[in-house]
Amino acid sequence: MLGGGQLGRFFTIAARQMGYRVAVLDADPDSPAGALADRHLRAGYDDEQALERLASECSVVTTEFENVPASTLAFLAERVAVHPSASAVAVTQNRLREKQFVNQVGAATARFAAVRGTDDFEAAGEAVDFPAILKTAELGYDGKGQAVVDSAADLPSAFADLGGVECVLEERVALRRELSVVVARDARGQRSSFPVAENEHRNGILHRSVAPAGCPPVVAEEARFTAGRIADALDYVGVMAVEFFETEDSRLLVNEIAPRTHNSGHYSLDACVTSQFEQQLRMICGLAHGDTRLLSPVVMLNLLGDLWRGGDPDFGRLLSEPALKLHLYGKREARPGRKMGHFNLLGDDAEALAEQAEALFEAL
Repeated sequence: MLGGGQLGRFFTIAARQMGYRVAVLDADPDSPAGALADRHLRAGYDDEQALERLASECSVVTTEFENVPASTLAFLAERVAVHPSASAVAVTQNRLREKQFVNQVGAATARFAAVRGTDDFEAAGEAVDFPAILKTAELGYDGKGQAVVDSAADLPSAFADLGGVECVLEERVALRRELSVVVARDARGQRSSFPVAENEHRNGILHRSVAPAGCPPVVAEEARFTAGRIADALDYVGVMAVEFFETEDSRLLVNEIAPRTHNSGHYSLDACVTSQFEQQLRMICGLAHGDTRLLSPVVMLNLLGDLWRGGDPDFGRLLSEPALKLHLYGKREARPGRKMGHFNLLGDDAEALAEQAEALFEAL
């Protein structure tokens, strides 16, 4: 496993439950995944000696983090099976390249324009209506690397604030809801998908996911179909997520592709026959697809480091709810905005569960 965060940790748990041994490559000595792995290689993604060791000791390599250099995946692929491929990950590592790819496969995105330098300001301002959002083309996540641009006059300062690196200027659309689909694809091209989740973000970070989503069935089916088409076009092997905007004028737009398991799929740990992490294991090891049926409506709610400002939160109230499952990630340091854990609340009605989950969160 390349990457040692919570996604790798859940994958490691699933793999060990099924009898596999796991090596994690992550430079952090306190890596959440490394703490549970059979072997933790404390090295960077560019450490060829560590990569050689990984390749010699493992039967297959996978990732939990989209910003592993594509060159690292290519290096490993010459020595061992690697899923997803370097070419698939490379598409998703650059927002401009990703959006162009999505359009090429026939899926819609919000209108966008490349901003690589000051010479692009005028053309970008003509291509995209304001207000808009300026995003760095690479390395941005959880609301980082982006700025709201109210008018063309604000574009130069926003570009400078983001470091003057390659950016994408993106139309700001009127949202009805945000959706996501986790899709699995094996080496034979067979696919399965998890139920569509409806997501709410706060300050650019996922706050909660609700499954099943409240969108009309035809919208959910379109989202699953589009996610599958993207996976096929990437010749993807593994588990990936596609995030969508459903707009007020009933358009379904692809927002981002995540070439890995996804925060919005955490509900599957407790509410589906097969979790997204077991499914990732099945895909990269050539096993049959697991059943992705939703056994119960569910709300997943993230717990960020802000909750630890006064010390460890009192989780007793959460755990007094018999249908609530708490997952903490084993991170040693809590910081504002850092994902420290989540809980899944199961029940009979998604709307009522969302209200109950919010009340529990506020009580923390």
